[in-house]
Amino acid sequence: MRMRLVVMVMAALSFWASALAAQPLLMEGTNTVFQRVLTRPAATLHSAVDGAVIEQIPAFQPFYVFADQGEWKQIGPSISKEPTGWVKTDQTVEWKQNIVGAFTNAAGRERQLVFQSQEDLRWLLNHEALPQVQERLLAEASAGISQGNNGVVSVEPEEFVNIREDLYVMPILDFVEDLHPLNYEDILLMEVASVPLKAESGVQSNADQGNAAFDVGIVFVFDTTQSMETYIARTQKVLQNTVQEISGTEIGKLVNFGAIGFRDNTDVVPELEYRTKVLADIKRRDDQSEVLNAIANTRVAIANSPGFNEDSLAGVEDAIDLIDWQQEGSGDPIDARYIILVTDAGPKDPRDPNARSQIGVEELQADAEGKNIVTMTLHLKTPTGGEANHAYAEGRYRALSTFAGRQFYFPIEGGSEEAFEGVATRLVTAITDHVRTARGETSVLSEDEAGEDLVALGRAMRLAYLGSQRGTQAPDVIRGWVSDKAVEAPQSLAVEPRLLITKNEMATMAELLDNLIRLGEQSQGGDDAMNFFTQVRGVIADMATNPDRRLNTQADTLGGALEYLEKLPYRSQLLQMTEDRWAQSAMLRRSIIDGMRQKLTQYRKWLFDPQVWTALHEGADDGELVFAMPFDVLP
Repeated sequence: MRMRLVVMVMAALSFWASALAAQPLLMEGTNTVFQRVLTRPAATLHSAVDGAVIEQIPAFQPFYVFADQGEWKQIGPSISKEPTGWVKTDQTVEWKQNIVGAFTNAAGRERQLVFQSQEDLRWLLNHEALPQVQERLLAEASAGISQGNNGVVSVEPEEFVNIREDLYVMPILDFVEDLHPLNYEDILLMEVASVPLKAESGVQSNADQGNAAFDVGIVFVFDTTQSMETYIARTQKVLQNTVQEISGTEIGKLVNFGAIGFRDNTDVVPELEYRTKVLADIKRRDDQSEVLNAIANTRVAIANSPGFNEDSLAGVEDAIDLIDWQQEGSGDPIDARYIILVTDAGPKDPRDPNARSQIGVEELQADAEGKNIVTMTLHLKTPTGGEANHAYAEGRYRALSTFAGRQFYFPIEGGSEEAFEGVATRLVTAITDHVRTARGETSVLSEDEAGEDLVALGRAMRLAYLGSQRGTQAPDVIRGWVSDKAVEAPQSLAVEPRLLITKNEMATMAELLDNLIRLGEQSQGGDDAMNFFTQVRGVIADMATNPDRRLNTQADTLGGALEYLEKLPYRSQLLQMTEDRWAQSAMLRRSIIDGMRQKLTQYRKWLFDPQVWTALHEGADDGELVFAMPFDVLP
């Protein structure tokens, strides 16, 4: 008993020591959001106000503010450690929101210009000869002769920089919501600064870096239920023909294949034998017979699945997570990554009790694109499915098969076997043409035969490859204004705003959603719904006692508990949910709970994926690692 008391006292002292440690200042009007600044170029860290210089700080490094004495600020990189020194206020820039910009893949749009002022950017947006003026400014900026003409201070890199694979911090310092003059759709005009985390060491050639040539990986994800036997045989035929054509050539060494089969819930129907199965992993093979045999030997299920829709999302999820795209051990990941989903059924809805995962198509698509994986869907609209199922499946598969703003959904009307074979052949040939084009060889398909989307996809993959090989970084600017939508093509997203979230913050979001789902499921009746918010406030109060879970216990909305989300240029039913709105509609409550469950599943995947997280400063605690999180997967 005495030992237990000692342990309890020590734990309490540890908690209070943590609570009494120096804490950053709070932003005005908030209870949980700390003040942060970014350092200007040539900023210096001092031991005290007017004290000795400790070190020069990299430009636009993010810091928390622990004390503000007007002309001086006390700063530190961590909320869990003591401040590291003092910096002059005029050597910092206030960072009101933890949001950063991420350039999207520029395939299908022009590279974007960064302007010195909001007025300069608006000048181009409203110019009656916008395409011609933009072309001239781009040419001047690329040639290095713009010298600030028309307010241009920088230009988007030629190659794509994947923020998921190589985090760069391009903080959004300010933003204005407006309408694009071309089509009056919503746009964000954003003031950004660029901070590559790695010091630029110059561009090296592929030969200097010893990197292998551009290659592709194609993983077929098959529906292997009873109705799919003839289509599996047709796919094997397409693959056989392709392998024969490229066998013994340089192209043959650069096109890699894999395969996954999927069925349905074996807990309900054990005779199905498996829900998903990796038939052949991606490998760099000189001989593709392993994959050909795996597909040829695939047998369809001998039992019926529970319901017409199959668990295709489980198959795609395994293709994203289990296939060795990184080629672990070789140090040379697969460059261009394609999943080809083949099915005659719709996907199980995450609410279906027979679905394996509660992740939705939007979250799955975002995860795939973040890993530079394209999902293409060959949807066999056989008569068995019926119009209602076809319409549902098409909507879900279109959302799943989106990459760089384009959809790669291919419906096969009537389930025609000949049409299926033709489309499958075109897809595989177009993908092998991506390698031919990268090598400067003539494509098998003309641009008209391949289609605009597949041609643009090849360019997008090559831009990502070049950016990775050359170590391309975000443009090196001090401050500038850019539009989130392409100025010449407002239907295309050019700079995606993201929340630079810490692991502790995501864990807080996940824990809060888990509690909200539990309470929501218990309050389905009208009277219970009225008590929901009372229970939520109790949960938030309990969570707030954990120093790693920073929550506003005085919030009037669910989103207000997570104050760092409240002022983002992002709208959400959950964040704006009030007690009255929650009690009004059972259907609305159901929709929100289902959405929370899908997002929670994705958050948990990210939290346990070490490749997602990056340290912003040396010695960062695990909870302070960061991830640039897309807005569309916020609660």
